[in-house]
Amino acid sequence: MKTAAYAYALLTPSQMYAADEAAMKAGVSGQVLMEAAGAAVAQAIIARWPPGPVSVLCGPGNNGGDGFVAARHLRAAGWPVRLGLLGAPDALSGDAAHHARLWAGAIEPMSPSLLDGAGLVVDALFGAGFSRPLEGAAADTVSVLADSGLPVCAVDVPSGLDGELGMAPGPVAQACLTVTFFRKKPGHVLLPGRQLCGDVVVADIGIPDAVLDAIEPLFFENHPALWLHQFPWPRVDTHKYQRGHALVVGGRVMTGAARLAATACARMGAGLVTVAAPLLSWPIYASALTSIMVHPVRESGSLGDILADARINVVVLGPGAGISELTRRQALQILQGERAVVLDADAISVFGNDPQVFFDAIQGPCVLTPHDGEFNRVFPGGGSRLERALSAAQLSGAVVVLKGADTVIAAPDGRAVINSNAPPQLATGGTGDVLAGMTAGLIAQGMPLFEAAAAAVWLHGEAARLFGIGLISEDLPGMLPRVLRRLRRCG
Repeated sequence: MKTAAYAYALLTPSQMYAADEAAMKAGVSGQVLMEAAGAAVAQAIIARWPPGPVSVLCGPGNNGGDGFVAARHLRAAGWPVRLGLLGAPDALSGDAAHHARLWAGAIEPMSPSLLDGAGLVVDALFGAGFSRPLEGAAADTVSVLADSGLPVCAVDVPSGLDGELGMAPGPVAQACLTVTFFRKKPGHVLLPGRQLCGDVVVADIGIPDAVLDAIEPLFFENHPALWLHQFPWPRVDTHKYQRGHALVVGGRVMTGAARLAATACARMGAGLVTVAAPLLSWPIYASALTSIMVHPVRESGSLGDILADARINVVVLGPGAGISELTRRQALQILQGERAVVLDADAISVFGNDPQVFFDAIQGPCVLTPHDGEFNRVFPGGGSRLERALSAAQLSGAVVVLKGADTVIAAPDGRAVINSNAPPQLATGGTGDVLAGMTAGLIAQGMPLFEAAAAAVWLHGEAARLFGIGLISEDLPGMLPRVLRRLRRCG
């Protein structure tokens, strides 16, 4: 399954440089790689837009060299091409200098005037490894381009976008199309990078896939290829107790959250699901749930008698729990055992004043599913979403699911998956409770925590996408059978 997963690897700029070097050591010259890259850009443009005047903005490095190749191929295809270079032509070196010499047209200095009369702009100024704000003529030109409304095709990434972190420290022109090479970078799927890139085409330029064995990428774009081989499909020779028993701890007032989590857990295939309901709220839970068992919790809030059932192998706490001393005590109680734990919402926020107590309590298998507000109450701020999620996973020892339009699933060992299939209709109350329940449902059936979290996030997004506009959180569990049927049929 490693080969299948590598198709969705996200390479940092330094890893991409290593892939280039490995390809050259294997006998593919840098000039050939650059020719293939620039030709792929031109082919993508020709496939998308009708011929017309195009301005190609070239930088002083290899990204600019790709631009020279693209300009040559576009001119050969009959496009009127105007080319601008940041810096002097005689300052170019290596493969970029070679391909600049093959360009037979004029080379103009970089300035906003290059945009005059253009119907399309090719942004080949800087690639994914450029992580500081643009300056001088590059910044001036890109700023005007950003305000012009002209369609842009970016080479590798839009100039000024950090390809590793997806952040834009200065001016960046929104691309309609981005052509990158061999594999995507994290910045192609992290926000705001994903929006700034537009449609992303990954071009094969002759780098052999085998180079990834030495690179051993740790970051991936979420896809079933990463976890489908570990998915717990029902088997004819199993019974309900072999499919796990999940416990969802219900809140006293916000009863809907735990019910959503429990229903989603059952829909994901957990053999048994029990809601631990406060005594006063027990009638509400019992009357609303049928296939899910409801166990009353004593007034003290202790879960000891319920947790005495050794068949319970995963506990969900947080949905509708409330930020209270009771929630804190229950979280510490369930973290004491060896069972897997999924903590969401209030079960995370309740430790905002003493996060180290929280981190020290996490000794067993644990998944945390905070949104940004909950995350910031407990974990240090600063950095990109990828950096923050990885840091939190290492600090806490838990798998961290930092929820958002670009949800990041991070493991303590440094692995991370970035999700890109979540539609905007998921931004509604209760969808996070459903995700917590889905994650627990997969863990209950024996799926490893990191893969279970990644699978739940992808299935969550797919269910919302298939439902479409008008989604509310209650709709998601009912969509799961359809999504699972498609997943099993199509793989």
